[in-house]
Amino acid sequence: MSYKEHTLIVIAGPTAVGKTAMAIRVAEYFQTAIISADSRQCYRELNIGVARPSEAELATVPHYFIASHSVQDNFSAVDFAAYASNQLKQLFQQHKVVVMAGGTGLYIKALCEGLDEIPPVPQNIRDAITQRYAREGIVWLQQEIAQRDPAFWAIAEQQNPRRLQRALEVLEATGQSIISFQKGSQAAHDFNIVYIGIELPIEVLYERINQRVDAMIQAGLLQEVQAVQLYANLPALQTVGYTELFDYLEGKWTLDFAVEKIKQHTRNYAKRQMTWFKKDEKYKWFSPDGVEAVLAYLSEKGIRI
Repeated sequence: MSYKEHTLIVIAGPTAVGKTAMAIRVAEYFQTAIISADSRQCYRELNIGVARPSEAELATVPHYFIASHSVQDNFSAVDFAAYASNQLKQLFQQHKVVVMAGGTGLYIKALCEGLDEIPPVPQNIRDAITQRYAREGIVWLQQEIAQRDPAFWAIAEQQNPRRLQRALEVLEATGQSIISFQKGSQAAHDFNIVYIGIELPIEVLYERINQRVDAMIQAGLLQEVQAVQLYANLPALQTVGYTELFDYLEGKWTLDFAVEKIKQHTRNYAKRQMTWFKKDEKYKWFSPDGVEAVLAYLSEKGIRI
């Protein structure tokens, strides 16, 4: 079946900017569904710390890739591309338009553009890096990547040791940055893609992030982290909001210090997300309260109910 008359509307931007609300408004207008492009909201064990949409929001329009997997599942950008591609084929049978919303740029890129295959890493290289990380910790990984692969460091999840380890493995094995394998051989799609970016002035975004973290703590984030502490070493839990509170629970930090670190690391992550999306000229940028402007832009592009 051909989907040349169908459109995927991508709504992207940094954490806490207001993507969920915008995506729901757009999906309501087109009476369609949303596929999440968030690498953490897909885990059913995680809720508060990943800012999963509320039950009321989820009930407004159908959502996919929300609480659909377990933290024990090993899920990659390539896996997401396969999942989302299959979901789109099903949704396009019912809808001319589907919305994809999220801040995981690599997941969006994997679906929309494809990723180049990364050469296999010899086991001896992987073992050597794993052993040194076990001895010297994440600070060593961060220093290695910052010095040897500054391009990746600028957009990396800097508190995620598994992602840093993977980048270092590829660098050691190939002599090239992992970014060089993420350029993507343009994926062949027979549907249209429109890219919408949501942004705020940086000082406003940072204040929203600080307020959101405080609200997460009030909503019971610490209790959520305690409930998944058994899985602390899994890749899915190597993420902002969880690693800091694991350190608190292990007695390394005070709670106040851990919360301040969550705010700092989330602000850092938001800045890297903006770096990633802003370098892509396909995005048209709007404010989070500019839904009418977004719908007008989509109409100009020929996307109507």
